[in-house]
Amino acid sequence: MLRQGLEPKRRNGVTIHASLTPDVDGLLVHYGTHAFNGPPAFTLDLTRQFEISDSDVDHDHYVQVHCELKYELAPALEALGSFGSWFFHDSGDDLEEWAQGPTERAAWATIHRLKPTEISVYQEQG
Repeated sequence: MLRQGLEPKRRNGVTIHASLTPDVDGLLVHYGTHAFNGPPAFTLDLTRQFEISDSDVDHDHYVQVHCELKYELAPALEALGSFGSWFFHDSGDDLEEWAQGPTERAAWATIHRLKPTEISVYQEQG
């Protein structure tokens, strides 16, 4: 099932469809201290997940598009611990309420005052 305006793409002779059905179109916000690619840093990651289907509209894989903000590790950020929250359109939750949730956490005031040392936008698939 495709939303209007999304055209199938061809890759290696296979037609690929981005499925934006409510159960696979996901949003994620998470933060915490991580050392994925180098020294430990505090990371805030905003992610959108799409399902990619093959020409028979069967699941092929997922694509996640990330906007990742890294901050120098500071005691105030370490004290925040970690947090993560997914949203899927079929969950029955209200998108605006979900999006407001992270900004209402006390941690947001700490994060919002600081300037990121690095901002990355990238795509993963799996």
